[in-house]
Amino acid sequence: MNRPDSKLIGGGCRRDGRPSRPAPGVLKAHTPIPALFMAAILLLSLSAAALGQGSVMIVALDGAITPASDEIVAEAILQAEALGCEAIIITLDTPGGGLTETKEITGLMERTSLPVIGYVYPSGATAWSAGTIILLASDVAAMVPGTIIGSAQPVQIGPMGTEAVNDSKVINAVVALAEERARINGRNVTAAREFVTKNLNLNAEDALEFGVIEFISPSIEALLEEVDGVVAKNRTLATSGAEIVHFQPGLRLQILSILSDPLLAGLLLIIGLYALIFGLSNPGMGAELVGVIVLALGLIGLGFSVNIGAVFLIILGVVLLLVELNSAGFGLLGAAGLACMIIGSVLLVPIGSPEWSTPAEYKMDALIALLVPSIVMGLFFVFAIYKVAEARRRPTYSARMEKEVAEALDRIDPRGHVMYNGEYWVAVSEEPIEAGETVEVVGKERMVLKVRRKR
Repeated sequence: MNRPDSKLIGGGCRRDGRPSRPAPGVLKAHTPIPALFMAAILLLSLSAAALGQGSVMIVALDGAITPASDEIVAEAILQAEALGCEAIIITLDTPGGGLTETKEITGLMERTSLPVIGYVYPSGATAWSAGTIILLASDVAAMVPGTIIGSAQPVQIGPMGTEAVNDSKVINAVVALAEERARINGRNVTAAREFVTKNLNLNAEDALEFGVIEFISPSIEALLEEVDGVVAKNRTLATSGAEIVHFQPGLRLQILSILSDPLLAGLLLIIGLYALIFGLSNPGMGAELVGVIVLALGLIGLGFSVNIGAVFLIILGVVLLLVELNSAGFGLLGAAGLACMIIGSVLLVPIGSPEWSTPAEYKMDALIALLVPSIVMGLFFVFAIYKVAEARRRPTYSARMEKEVAEALDRIDPRGHVMYNGEYWVAVSEEPIEAGETVEVVGKERMVLKVRRKR
């Protein structure tokens, strides 16, 4: 998707704008320390506020609305609020998604103090079903020419594929949700109802005519010019010439986005279940471990609590590593445990609900604090496995003794004693050997050497 020129900032709205240091000698020696401290705090506060001034954050909802979508929106809103952005734009190009995730996203949009602009983007995009409800919930709604919204009747996946839901209880609930979002934002309530009950579809021109959206804009830059001066959430937007900053999901959100794909999550559940059954039927091959891990990832992808799933993976990894320390295997348990700990560590940061999220720097510190021990333990197990493999490649002590020589201390017929490497050994021979003769070791049985006369 082609985006307008903008400054890409990974994971948030940070820009180089640190307060400059005063020139040496400007502060007098008798300046009170508390005053310096308060001045520094004030300077930092003003600098932080200036970082987001005149910027607008863009967060894209492409593809299906999944459990990862609400976390992406929550993270973007938190970072935009902390930065003090002028507004946040949610671009929509989605076939729809889960009702639970849709309600969570609309709730986040309503609770934030920032004006939220819903924008069906780019040209040719669609915001069907859940995307339509999200657009209705936005403070300002806009579409690119050539885009479509509508078809919000709930559906479910059945034996014959996707089937429309005709349960009046579900239909009425979704209708009420769409109508209320439209009413709050002064939009066409009738159209909002028919999006659900009649699967109404509207292009940009019709949506504007019917009062579902406020603007038709061909680009994000044009949209920012058009909404400049609009009043939303008791504030007047000043977006003309604002800097465009694209929200970049971190590693955790990218993994969640992949896992949340409905097809992939379903496949993970099926693969994990069969692997678990196969592993329990044929223990010792490690399939049961793969099954447990894959099942946990599949459940996370389908909306099971990410934090609980991540903690489960970390605990499972620790248990597997402890079992590996007390087993004589080839490191399969250790490798599985390491994988569990790394995946769980990545998914666990940040801990808690979006309201308790921490700044990106602290999240990175927490991620490093969890990953470094896992990596160190992994390197230890790799080294241990290498040493075990190296030891197994070496010849045994008995094998090294063969063809080495010893000296007969007395007559061996068939049993006697020899001196081998400075040690007294009991030896047996198939032929008589006199004392003082040099013999060759041909084998070992417990503490008795098998020897013969050296040839």
